[in-house]
Amino acid sequence: MFKIHNSLTNEIEEFQPLVEKKVGMYSCGPTVWNFAHIGNFRTFVFGDILRRYLKFKGYDLTHVMNLTDVDDRIINESAKRNITIDTLVTPFIEAFWEDLDSLNCERPEVAPRATEHIGKMIEIIQSLLANGHAYESDGSIYYRISSFPEYGKLSKIKFAGNIEGGSERIDTDKYKKEDARDFALWKLVCESEAAGWDASFGRGRPGWHIECSAMAMQYLGESFDIHTGGIDLQFPHHENEIAQSEGATGKPFAKYWLHGEFLKINNEKMSKSLGNEFTLRDIIRKGFKPLAIRYLLLSVPFDKQLNFTFENLRGAETTIERLHDFRRRLRENYCCDGADSNFREKAQDFLDDFVAAMDNNLNTSVALAALHNLVRQTNIAFSNETLNTADRRVILNAVDKFDAVFGIFGETKEEMLPAEIENLIKERKEARRNRNFARSDEIRCLLNERGVILEDTKDGVKWKRR
Repeated sequence: MFKIHNSLTNEIEEFQPLVEKKVGMYSCGPTVWNFAHIGNFRTFVFGDILRRYLKFKGYDLTHVMNLTDVDDRIINESAKRNITIDTLVTPFIEAFWEDLDSLNCERPEVAPRATEHIGKMIEIIQSLLANGHAYESDGSIYYRISSFPEYGKLSKIKFAGNIEGGSERIDTDKYKKEDARDFALWKLVCESEAAGWDASFGRGRPGWHIECSAMAMQYLGESFDIHTGGIDLQFPHHENEIAQSEGATGKPFAKYWLHGEFLKINNEKMSKSLGNEFTLRDIIRKGFKPLAIRYLLLSVPFDKQLNFTFENLRGAETTIERLHDFRRRLRENYCCDGADSNFREKAQDFLDDFVAAMDNNLNTSVALAALHNLVRQTNIAFSNETLNTADRRVILNAVDKFDAVFGIFGETKEEMLPAEIENLIKERKEARRNRNFARSDEIRCLLNERGVILEDTKDGVKWKRR
């Protein structure tokens, strides 16, 4: 029974999708005005673990993750550089997908850009104006918080009187509002401004919050199963999404809300002022492997704060190397014939422990312990020379099931068997004898691509795995 912590109810609940065996899931994606930082990628890795586990459980998943390609920062930066919005954001969109791929995150089924869904945003705003949830002021359109009595049900914040500001992303612009809490759905722009769209209520551009409501409803419907994002988005962004979406449709928006907790750097809040805001690329340039970064990011359950240090990242790198070496040894080492039924039962027990942990609100730390217990038990069998051929198949199958969710082993090329390598070395030796150096170099390159390094020594050619 899969249970998750629902931020909306603040309870651990059994997951029951709106439609049996089908799941609609929306994740708040990046604002593509710059490279995403490591805190962003903790949230994206959490979303990847969730989507992988839903598929592991047999659900037919439609996962939508938006790309915010219009907001104040993007508009200001493109104007400063005298380039179009698309010219500014396209390289950062490409970089984001490259970063996501390097972390072995699966891509969502749908990745809409905000600028391609302005029509849907206008449609929702028109509905809100018609039913009294929105109003016009000085050419801009605002959501009327007082019209939605349930406002605050997600963040559990009590709103008494007018609250000015409270977040850098709450709109407190120069236009007159009925209530300081009201937020912008549509912002007036001048005819001379390039970043603007025509609507029945005037030329303007969308507020940040309406973008996600429009893209979620476009692809998942007015009500869907799961909405994810970082805890920093719970208020005001997600609170405002609920208000405007449910105000427009009169229906529940997302049934389950899951929020990833903060990532700290050396026990401090990550910020540019402290000089500890790292992009994924910053960390990779320091020599760390992406799969080690992924391992560290998923090693602590998503709803617990994670303290990121380069020391524990080095530990994660060591762990990943050991795991990869374990799978390589498992595939290559000689095993005797036969099967140990007890070992088969043990492997299933470890898988059961893994599923129980993941069913318990995606407890990845306990689930990883089940994998390490499998590795430890297998290594004992290696040492005792009691691992059988059938056991190896069982263990490899179990590792594949673990990795279908964890994604920490990555894709592996089919290993060359020692006999294949020796035959190619003999062919290379013959080619050199016949002064066919082109073929000799070709064989060396082929082996190198397959992870085999040749060393020409006085005692002949030796080889080793990279």
